[in-house]
Amino acid sequence: MLSVVNADGTTGTGSLIDDIVREGARRMLAAALEAEVNAYIAELADQRDEYGHRLVVRNGYHQARKVTTAAGAVEVKAPRVNDKRVDESTGERKRFSSAILPPWCRKSPKISEVLPLLYLHGLSSGDFVPALEQFLGPTAGLSPATVTRLTQQWQADHAAFSERDLSTSDYVYVWADGIHLRIRLREAKSCVLVLMGVRADGTKELIAMSDGYRESADSWADLLRDCARRGMRAPVLAIGDGALGFWKALAEVFPETRHQRCWVHKIANVANALPKAAQPGAKKALQEIYNAEDRDHALTAVAGFAKTYGAKFPKAVKKITDDVDDLLAFYDFPAEHWIHLRTTNPIESTFATVRLRTKVTRGAGSPAAALAMVFKLIESAQQRWRAVNAPHLVALVRAGARFERGLLIERPKAAA
Repeated sequence: MLSVVNADGTTGTGSLIDDIVREGARRMLAAALEAEVNAYIAELADQRDEYGHRLVVRNGYHQARKVTTAAGAVEVKAPRVNDKRVDESTGERKRFSSAILPPWCRKSPKISEVLPLLYLHGLSSGDFVPALEQFLGPTAGLSPATVTRLTQQWQADHAAFSERDLSTSDYVYVWADGIHLRIRLREAKSCVLVLMGVRADGTKELIAMSDGYRESADSWADLLRDCARRGMRAPVLAIGDGALGFWKALAEVFPETRHQRCWVHKIANVANALPKAAQPGAKKALQEIYNAEDRDHALTAVAGFAKTYGAKFPKAVKKITDDVDDLLAFYDFPAEHWIHLRTTNPIESTFATVRLRTKVTRGAGSPAAALAMVFKLIESAQQRWRAVNAPHLVALVRAGARFERGLLIERPKAAA
């Protein structure tokens, strides 16, 4: 490909380096498609008709089309295959379908992934073309109609996710939190209710996500009952903040599940009951509690905290002593899991990026569209979640194994 380069290093389609990158991407894609077709034909070279002619052969090229990639819009002519074989069960001709470039593909998955990010960031559908034209070209296909169709698909994906069967997914640990975002939900004071769990193999997974009113007990109960209806088994331990609505609903739907209060939220609540001058020392004392080597040392640290601050700040101390059992529940589980079970950080860290995207937006369409876009963001982030430490111990927790000082002391015969 020859390009006329201007004195400033630009070409008719942009800069020279961009042209080189796009041409390189086009050639690599064309070579990959050729290799894919050649491998398909070679694999079926022994398939012949009664005259000895091959049933699967090359048949020129499809009409050229532009595909939007991270390198920009590149023009591709995909090889065509003439497959004369007939499916005996249906009587229809078999067809070759490229795994690299399906017939419907007009943009790479990464381009589709960036759309909800930009939309949640406040970019309206009408602004996509002018905003991305310099990067992806004027024919990127990111029109308002395209964005609208994608939004509808996201809503369908979220609806299917919310109705999927949970009977085959055993969640041993569950984090719960109500996330307040600046997106348009059903009520003025709505929030996104999120359940995230750890499966028996140690991997993390989004369980459920819906909107609720002020993290109320009714909203949480509706979400938990829906999960139970779809086959969700009671988790062994649930981790959440001080929202009374969740704990009340959990006791109703899964009464056998143990409670673990989030230490990050608890420290923030205690700090609010202390003067600023006393907060650094109090936070350090609280860290000695949840970082203790075992429950006994943690109880000693609790007593020390109460002795130091009880006389002057009884309300702050009461926030710890009243919930000490729920704050120290994680000590009855494997020591390798303590760092995961002390807080709701798995949810908070995931939604930190979502908050950045929603900080400047004034709305995201309908409530269903808003939830669907948040769901797609979390679905994308879920691919990067790492498993808990010592994932093999999660199955033992579900089997009822006992742990003292973070170490396994009893293993049920069934698990053994």
